[in-house]
Order: sequence, then C-alpha cells, then structure tokens
Amino acid sequence: MTEYPAKILIAFGEAVSEKPKFLYWLMRNGYPELAALANAIHTNQEAVGWLIKNRYPHFAAFAKAIWDDDNALKWLRINNFELLARIADGARGNTESIQWLDNNDLQIFSLISKKIEAYKIRKLDDLSDYHKMRF
Repeated sequence: MTEYPAKILIAFGEAVSEKPKFLYWLMRNGYPELAALANAIHTNQEAVGWLIKNRYPHFAAFAKAIWDDDNALKWLRINNFELLARIADGARGNTESIQWLDNNDLQIFSLISKKIEAYKIRKLDDLSDYHKMRF
C-alpha cells in the first residue's frame, strides 16, 4: 500500500467511508483495485472475486481479515503483508496496531484503519437495529 500517493490513499479512505463519488473516482482514474477493495470491505463478494482474479489476493485477504477472519490475517503475515495485517488489526480494534502505525510514521494508514473500524461499527449497528433493516 505504501506505493500509492497520499491523495489516492485519502480517496480510498473516503470510499471506505461509503462516499460513492470517491469510489467512482478511483475506478475512473486507474485504481480499480482500490475501488474493488473498498467494495470488498463493504462485504461485496463479487469484489473479493475480482481481487483474486486480477492478482490482488493480498487485498482479498485484507478485506476478510478486517471482518475477524483469523486465517486471512495469518495469511497476510505469512506472506509478508505486515502493513496490511497491522491495518486490519487496527480495524479490529487493536490499539497496539494503531500505535505501531503512528510510531512508524504511517499515520495515513492509521487513519484508514480507523475509518474501516468506524464503517464496521456502523454496519454492525445497522444490522442489529431492525428499524434500519431493508425489506
């Protein structure tokens, strides 16, 4: 993830926060993998499949890891995707991972991790409130 410019990572964070104009901007400007990753984080299984098919298995594992898939988190670590593992850990509420990101001058990834965690909390809250359920 460190190969992406800050502007792109900021757009990705906004796409994760369910701001569709950023998702479409990523797709139109040469970053379909980040648009697919945002959709995968939103639990879109087609996006997960696209990531795997298009040689981004680490992003597919990352999307699964943030939703508490321990095998996906383990896969990230075994395959040397420590940054993605730390971001996923942070999104799972691990404050030590957030601190590690901050201490290693990776604040943008700390922010992304927090945005993912906030999205997860909103999503889980919506699922638990039958007033918000779509029929």
